[in-house]
Amino acid sequence: MQSYASWIVIRRLRIPLIVIILTFAVSILGMMMIPGRDDQGNLYHLNFFDAFYFVSYMASTIGFGESPYAFTYPQKLWVSFSIYLTVIGWFYGIGTIVALIQDKVLSEEIARAKFMKDIREMDAPFILIFGYNEVTKNLINRLSARYQRMVVIDKDKDKIDALKLENHQPYIPAFYGDLLDIETLKMAGIREKQCKYGVILFENEYKNTQLAMMCRYLNNGVRLIVRSNTLQNGEYLRRVGVDYVENPFRVISHRLYRALTAPSLWVLEMWIHGHPLRVLKREKVPKGKFVIYGYGRMGAALEKGLKKAGVEYVFIDARDLFADQERIEKIFSEEKMEERLVEAGIDDAAVIVAGTRNDIVNLAVIMLARKHNPSIYTVARENSLTDLSVFKAAAIDRNYILEQIVADKAFNHLAMPLANIFIKQLNDKDEAWGCALVERIRNKMGEKSHLCEIVIDHSHAYALSQKLQEGVRVTLQVLKRSRESYTRENPLLFLLVRRGDEVILLPEDDFVVEPGDEMLVVCNDESENDLAYILNNYYELYYAMHGTEEIPGLLGGLMKNQAGSDIISSKAL
Repeated sequence: MQSYASWIVIRRLRIPLIVIILTFAVSILGMMMIPGRDDQGNLYHLNFFDAFYFVSYMASTIGFGESPYAFTYPQKLWVSFSIYLTVIGWFYGIGTIVALIQDKVLSEEIARAKFMKDIREMDAPFILIFGYNEVTKNLINRLSARYQRMVVIDKDKDKIDALKLENHQPYIPAFYGDLLDIETLKMAGIREKQCKYGVILFENEYKNTQLAMMCRYLNNGVRLIVRSNTLQNGEYLRRVGVDYVENPFRVISHRLYRALTAPSLWVLEMWIHGHPLRVLKREKVPKGKFVIYGYGRMGAALEKGLKKAGVEYVFIDARDLFADQERIEKIFSEEKMEERLVEAGIDDAAVIVAGTRNDIVNLAVIMLARKHNPSIYTVARENSLTDLSVFKAAAIDRNYILEQIVADKAFNHLAMPLANIFIKQLNDKDEAWGCALVERIRNKMGEKSHLCEIVIDHSHAYALSQKLQEGVRVTLQVLKRSRESYTRENPLLFLLVRRGDEVILLPEDDFVVEPGDEMLVVCNDESENDLAYILNNYYELYYAMHGTEEIPGLLGGLMKNQAGSDIISSKAL
């Protein structure tokens, strides 16, 4: 898509330029034709340069005086006429320029041209994000903190202006346009080699599918992260080649199942997303009867998890509440909601799940459930991050925020892909394994540990990568050693190693590292700093491997040779 900014400027300024040129030409021609007198009283005619010079400063009202000699009355009369003539031309031209500056079409074309230029000059891999909403805003802020390059497009100009006011560093090129227009996608860089990911997280499933298909055809190499709210559409997206399909309802169902059957595995998954490494008292889900208000996409997903967990449950279908908007507005004046809760057995239920697509209805369900059963365990679906403070004030025991779930999963795919792989590995583990790992992490590093990912290559582990290419054997135990004391081990735990398509969970200390290995590591600030030095500094790596300082240069070589001679002599003796 090309920019028409230059064409608009030329087209709008064509007549004003012609007017200015004609007024100057007439004024200059008159000054050249009207005779004057020099300082000796002789007749003379201004040449073209003198006339042009005088008209130029006369028309701009600078006023350097009469040049090269004092003017005669005919010349002064012509100058007086030329002043008004050129001023009219200048006023017309300046007025047109001011109007042009305020022209929305031109400003849009200039912004479009700048956006396209920014895309062409992008010299690093970038992520193309579709839409600027609460989900993508959360994602952009977190990725921007990691200095990840991004491009954003949205159909709403006001949203794009709001994004630009955030002043992210590095700069995020952003533009508005029809997302379903192929030309808009091309302009946004979907066909560029540097475009590595496409993020499509709208709530509209049909729109997500359309965009995913267009992106796949325009650039088969881009990796797509797409939100899907139904199992059927999710399977379709996977079949057409979408790399990561995220269904928030499926995530909620799976997390609730884990919380019921294996709390330690649940806390490990939530710890990945910033939860403390322990199950808080209010987070322990009782295994009694569940009453679920709302049987929609979330209800269908929850049913599978509850059935698998062997829990008794009752659904209340709330679809008729949303058939008429007037009913929603009068929901608090009606008794039907409360009647349904009573009929479903809310008085003796252990858990109430408010899972409709309306946050106000969900809060009302929680309030009415507590009215009949003050000790009931409350679970709520929050559809938007904008209602976060209200749900916090409601003191709900377990709150599932759809937008936060989608943002967390997308962030892991983009910034911490091994974290999502680790979460999938938990599917094959039981509560005993999870409990042992939680205790191991807490005892070794405490609750304030965090995750980091490293890749054994020249960019992220320069020194180690060089040693491995030389055929040196390095184990994970070497990487755990402290830089201050060879005999002391840093609080590090290697959760996972990915080698090609193979995933090794909790590798042992004697695991031999190879080039290209990707590692998910639990560490604290100090141990992460030591690990970074050992991976990238030859001398720190040498100390971690041998327990002695490497002496560079000729002296180091002589000492090594001397040490070798001493060993040979001792063997001979």
